[in-house]
Amino acid sequence: MNQIIMLLNFFFSMNFTQMKHPMTMGLTLLIQTILICLICGNLSSSYWFSYILFLIMLGGMLVLFIYVISLASNELISFSMNNFFMIMMLLIMSNIMFMFMDKFFIYINNFDTFKTYMEIFNMNMENEFNLMKLYNNPTMNLTLMLINYLFLTLIIVVKITNMSHGPLRMKMN
Repeated sequence: MNQIIMLLNFFFSMNFTQMKHPMTMGLTLLIQTILICLICGNLSSSYWFSYILFLIMLGGMLVLFIYVISLASNELISFSMNNFFMIMMLLIMSNIMFMFMDKFFIYINNFDTFKTYMEIFNMNMENEFNLMKLYNNPTMNLTLMLINYLFLTLIIVVKITNMSHGPLRMKMN
């Protein structure tokens, strides 16, 4: 599963270099963020890190979205069918390649499978223990203080950007 997600992420990275419109670039970055968050969630026992990563990237993307909309509002998105067919052919060929490679590696590494699963299980148990330490007694006060600080900062930012006092960006005549 992770191989397919990494392959999709690779193709979105290759496709990103061919894009010209900022909106499609932003959509590609958002899709790549979701794919990276899925990989991080699959590799760890908790999805908290990937959830926080997604929220931070989404916040940054929304700020960039506001700037892009003000700059390129009337520009049309051009879509090339040749690029689309090339990407689809690469995806199909790479999926076939991964299917054959996966069967090949199963035959070679069959005796190491149990050992690998046990190592992954031990890593997951270790990650759960580290996550429990975050919310236990010594660091609980620091975590609660960080949560309160972030909430207070959110309220202050909302009050500063109150729309009833006028726009943040002045109109240039």
